Amino acid sequence: MKVLTYRLGDRKTYGVAVDGGVVDGGRRLGGRYPDLCAVIKAGALDELREATKGQPADAKLDDIAYLPVLENPDKILMIGLNYKAHREEAGRDPADHPSIFTRFADSQVGHDQPMIRPRASDRFDYEGELAVVIGKGGRHIAQADALSHVAGYSCYNDGSVRDFQRHTSQWTPGKNFVGTGAFGPWMVTADEIPDPQALELTTRLNGQVMQNSTLDLMIFPVVELIEYCSTFCNLTPGDVIVSGTPGGVGYARKPPVFMKPGDTVEVDITKIGILRNAIADE
Repeated sequence: MKVLTYRLGDRKTYGVAVDGGVVDGGRRLGGRYPDLCAVIKAGALDELREATKGQPADAKLDDIAYLPVLENPDKILMIGLNYKAHREEAGRDPADHPSIFTRFADSQVGHDQPMIRPRASDRFDYEGELAVVIGKGGRHIAQADALSHVAGYSCYNDGSVRDFQRHTSQWTPGKNFVGTGAFGPWMVTADEIPDPQALELTTRLNGQVMQNSTLDLMIFPVVELIEYCSTFCNLTPGDVIVSGTPGGVGYARKPPVFMKPGDTVEVDITKIGILRNAIADE
């Protein structure tokens, strides 16, 4: 099942993507859950599935405005340097534990919405990543149980303002400019992806492949990320872990390649789909 958050006219809702259209899940569930995050928190994805099964589309996908898959997660935990190729191009030594920073929910945009290059910098870089949405919360989650805590998976572009990222040892400023993170187009439920490490990720800039990797090349796979994150915080339904980017980012190229207005960037993950965004100036 592909679930998404979107706007149609003045109505903001969530639904299930079917054959070029979307079934309005908010309406089919009678307004019991105000948004997709509430559905996940209530453990009601199966209820959403049943309510929308066999129903005709309420709108064409071409007619909706995509919003971030989850607009209001409690936590967005971003993983840095999680592929050997990216760690090496960044000039960083191997680490025994994941590198983790946070992104604010209001820094995100949806599929087909512009990612915003801020007026403060022209060093705006792409980072294609797999997003993992938590469906069942917990602390001290064992690796053997980790995937049973996943609601689903999505594409993410962790748009990074590189000079601000390097102002200090903490990356928060460069990762949280308004409109720089893209999340979508939908979440594919975990029953359709039994092994996230078997997926393949490709990032294209104006049609040119910039990143390509199988996800089994993660240094810390999804089960380890869930285990580690759940040791220091209580993972709650609707939380998002964005699992890191492969090698090939723009700043490491010679000469460097940064995104500029008029560009189009795509993050393409097998079994999930394509997250596409144009670049616009603030």
